[in-house]
Amino acid sequence: MQITKIGVVGAGTMGQGIAEMLAARGIDVLLLEKSQEKLEHAWRCIELSLLKQLEKWAITEAEKKLILGKIHKTFAIEQLASCEMIIETVSEDLDIKKEVFGRLDAICPDVIIASNTSTLSLTELAGETARPERVIGLHFTYPAGKSPLVEIVRGLKTSNETYETVRSFVEQTIRRKGIMVYESPGFVTTRLICTLINEAMHTLSEGVASAEDIDTAMRVGYDFRYGPLEMADRFGLDAVLAAMERMFREYGDLKYRPSFMLKQMVRAGHLGVKTGTGFFEYDEDGDRL
Repeated sequence: MQITKIGVVGAGTMGQGIAEMLAARGIDVLLLEKSQEKLEHAWRCIELSLLKQLEKWAITEAEKKLILGKIHKTFAIEQLASCEMIIETVSEDLDIKKEVFGRLDAICPDVIIASNTSTLSLTELAGETARPERVIGLHFTYPAGKSPLVEIVRGLKTSNETYETVRSFVEQTIRRKGIMVYESPGFVTTRLICTLINEAMHTLSEGVASAEDIDTAMRVGYDFRYGPLEMADRFGLDAVLAAMERMFREYGDLKYRPSFMLKQMVRAGHLGVKTGTGFFEYDEDGDRL
């Protein structure tokens, strides 16, 4: 099955990255948000991302125009009926995702629906549809546009046909490395990286080392692109807290109990890149100050 048109539901940071990546592979993308304001903000962010790549000679002006020409904005969910696959990237809230899946099921009854959730139950989301066998997880790791890895997550009722179609799409069409994961809170990447981030916060709160030195230790010593604290800033500290709380609730293991420092920072509104302040300071383009 050749997939040439995909709907991306949710134009936040992950939705923007996924839409840009798909368009760069020649796929027509229908990018859905619930308001014109959010759509325009997402469009400006995608343009800025492409402009940065252009300035670094990573793409040409013609490629930039081609990518933008493949992304079509909409806030009418009914337009997704023409898509061959849907990727859902709305906020990590079970009730919101359930509502989206229910509406998508009515509009796209025969289309594969993939969720980019990192901790929620695909089986529960699939229960909102009449055909749970076509629901699957596609967890793109951050940054979605550049990371070569995708977790392909099977829910309890995901069919072999759905899995094989999506695996082929991931590996042959968008040229990413796909790993098969069975449904489990946090899957592989979120479960491991959030535990590391949480431990880094414990290390910082105990005064073992500064935030800068903790991150330097992991970047230089273990070849991380970002240290765990800057990584948390880029994920969004509220998203990290939500993931930790869900895993703690699901597993009941103390190693998933979120750091008190993380809770404090979220309560203070220091969410990382999205607010300009987290463990480090950032400008409006998301670059470290």
